[in-house]
Amino acid sequence: MSDPQVPPAANAGDLPTTPMMRSGLLGTEDWWAVWLGLGIVLIAYAVFAANSSIAWVAVAPAKWSTLGQLADQLVGNAGRYAVQFAILLGLFTAATACIGLRPREFIPSFTFIYLLSLLVFAAGNWDQASRYNLEPPLLALAIGLLISNIIGLPRVLDAGFRVEFYIKLGIVLLGATLPFMLIVWAGPVAILQASLVSIITFLVIFFVATRLGLDKRLAATLGAGGAVCGVSAAIAVAGAVRAKKEHPPIAISLVVFWAIIMIFVLPFAARLLQLPTGVGGAWIGTSEFADAAGFAAAQAYGGLAGHANGIEGTAEQATAAYTLIKVIGRDVWIGIWAFVLAYIAVTRWETTGIDTKAQARQIWGRFPKFVIGFLIASMLTSLIVHAYSLSDYNTKVKPALIGPITALRTWAFTFSFLSIGLTTRVRDFTASGIRPFIAFTAGVIVNLIIGYVLSVHVFGSHWAAITTN
Repeated sequence: MSDPQVPPAANAGDLPTTPMMRSGLLGTEDWWAVWLGLGIVLIAYAVFAANSSIAWVAVAPAKWSTLGQLADQLVGNAGRYAVQFAILLGLFTAATACIGLRPREFIPSFTFIYLLSLLVFAAGNWDQASRYNLEPPLLALAIGLLISNIIGLPRVLDAGFRVEFYIKLGIVLLGATLPFMLIVWAGPVAILQASLVSIITFLVIFFVATRLGLDKRLAATLGAGGAVCGVSAAIAVAGAVRAKKEHPPIAISLVVFWAIIMIFVLPFAARLLQLPTGVGGAWIGTSEFADAAGFAAAQAYGGLAGHANGIEGTAEQATAAYTLIKVIGRDVWIGIWAFVLAYIAVTRWETTGIDTKAQARQIWGRFPKFVIGFLIASMLTSLIVHAYSLSDYNTKVKPALIGPITALRTWAFTFSFLSIGLTTRVRDFTASGIRPFIAFTAGVIVNLIIGYVLSVHVFGSHWAAITTN
């Protein structure tokens, strides 16, 4: 995963921890994303089984054409928004408190990001938004970058800008809207494609970095950040190889820099090439460096379906293909790379002072747990809707069960997209130096080319035919 901000170390010890928290079940963003995401799915189903729906609390702005219509919407649903905000604030405050954040810092920060997200959500539903390329993900990122780098915010507000937490929760909820059989059908291709890219990109970055004279531990950290899952992979591998304390920030800054650029470049390039949305989503999933940034790009490109000439497919196909490549295919490599590189560091790089024994449990320790939540959510909803006909699914299940979960998922993604911009300071990118930049950029170029070839020419027909029904 990719989170431009690293939780302040000072906060980690502010609250007492229980044995269960220390075990990780309640002390990590990964697990909290799983518990909250699956909890929402189960509650939504329980309410649906009682012939009702959570749609009332899953309120979101609808399409509008005039400011008067938008104002009427917001005023008319003010009570629903207030209840939604209160529930999310309560849940997120409890979750972040367990991972070491102070509620008095998180509450005002989340209040700010919720209100800003509401404005972004509403702006993205303007009926002329697509005409001016005001796709909500890109709009959220642009506004966040503007506020962070031009206007400026107190650092204390960073407590609520939890990029990874929001995106992981959104991914678990996304699982509830993707049929499990789709994962079974497309999973092998996604894993093969993602594995090829992961291995080749890592080797290119590592080779260039070491030839430029960089420390092997920094080269490994850069390679993992570019080949797998951005910030999380860089941090995991840095810990596995006992990298120097200055190595992870260098990799993180480069991951965020290129991830943000690719949010704009990949949808633009895919549009020029008029790729089907499924193919475009696969290319983005193969070539992006961060889950949150990738979702922004995939949603932006999927939003062009039906609005841009020559763009075939649906928005759901873009996000489905992206998810299968990035979440199912690439993210699971975090644990594998951490284990393999820890072993290599011990057995081959001993002269660098690394003396940690590589342990097989690192694979589980580094494995992104939210992937488990994603798969469970997909299986749950697949079992639930299996008994319904297509007609009943479209008229009953989709509006009362799937629709509200989708709305809450979009809220979580919007929180994440805004958080990327709000925690990104452009001036921080200049600290990485030219040699790490060259090495990482070499991986970017290779990643783009291989991702394009695999997504368009090798597996193009597969991704173009992907279905979310």
